[in-house]
Amino acid sequence: MWDFKLSDAFGAMVRTAPFIILRMLVYLGISLLYIIATGIGGAIGYGFTSFSGGQGGGAFYGGLFGFAGVSGLLYLGREYILYLVKAGHIAVLVLVHDGREMPGGRGQIDYASGMVKQKFAEASLLFALDQIIKGVLRTITGILNTVATILPIPGLNGLARLISAILRMSVTYVDEIILAHNFHVRSDNPWETSRQALVLYAQNYKVMIKNAAWLWLLMWALTFVIFFVLLGPVVALIALFPGDIGFLSIAVAFILAWSLKAALLEPVAIYALMQVYFATIEGQVPDREWELRLEQASDKFRQLRQRAEDAFSRSRPAADRAGQNPP
Repeated sequence: MWDFKLSDAFGAMVRTAPFIILRMLVYLGISLLYIIATGIGGAIGYGFTSFSGGQGGGAFYGGLFGFAGVSGLLYLGREYILYLVKAGHIAVLVLVHDGREMPGGRGQIDYASGMVKQKFAEASLLFALDQIIKGVLRTITGILNTVATILPIPGLNGLARLISAILRMSVTYVDEIILAHNFHVRSDNPWETSRQALVLYAQNYKVMIKNAAWLWLLMWALTFVIFFVLLGPVVALIALFPGDIGFLSIAVAFILAWSLKAALLEPVAIYALMQVYFATIEGQVPDREWELRLEQASDKFRQLRQRAEDAFSRSRPAADRAGQNPP
């Protein structure tokens, strides 16, 4: 079975209730935007095709266009959601895990925002680090998948595909765990800390993959339960709009279920995996063999090392000046 405690994870959600409320507002707001854009697009499409003798057949395409438009806006704003919502919540979840004091209410959000800004002055810096981490994780997954496929086991093709799927889904929350590690060790060079954290993840991949796979299954099982509960009311709501856009009711119900997953379930999974990661790597140092393997296989890992060295070089002159001019 798994190595995390879900009771502790749910307790952490209670302790960080201000961020849960913020996540609900953000993600349900996104869902509402989807519903409004889909409805307006469907109505416009229906109107155009009705006037042109098409019997309102354009409702589906209009709704689809509105849905795609919101998806584009969400894609453009993803780095600010990471910066303002996800990273701040991760920061206070680490405080809960470490047993450190933190404010409550609105002050908790302001306090966490200050922690994020202290490490990442701009959203683009955090987003760049997140993208590099994701790239390295894809390399780690590829290395492990390659090892699985060359094992001399009869009838391995089906097993290899299953292993590949498990490996892909197991890294769903790992980039957030790497970010959490930065707050956990109070890093002043998140590029180097992330580099080391990725090596530590790779050398403990068996434990991490097992627990991440369990969490992935639990989270999506709950998401599909939410989806089927919401589907009926959404179908009834979409039926109020003119034209045949019933197919989009499934998409809207799924978006609503996704928003609740992102607001309520994902932080539970992140905290649970955080428990496993911090306990597993305690007292360990990055394995040189894995470090060299990633250095050779991943240009993102090499880029991470270069960014770490650049950050160290920028901080060194300031430290030297401070040493030359003692208070």
